[in-house]
Amino acid sequence: MGMFMKQFKNRKFDYTPQFYKPDEDEKEKKKEKLGFRRQLKAIRRNKRNPIIWVIITITIILVYFKLKGII
Repeated sequence: MGMFMKQFKNRKFDYTPQFYKPDEDEKEKKKEKLGFRRQLKAIRRNKRNPIIWVIITITIILVYFKLKGII
């Protein structure tokens, strides 16, 4: 019976833990509470939106003129 049973081996994990810096962790928590990261993301999004809208508008105008036969 033992001959047909599969022998399971223990899994080996190759994990190297990162160094924990509690003082930096506290700083990150304070930044999240104040919302600095959210504000930076909102600023980045607002900068990209007008460029995208300009490109989309120009593309629509060009397609319209192409269909009308002007270009």
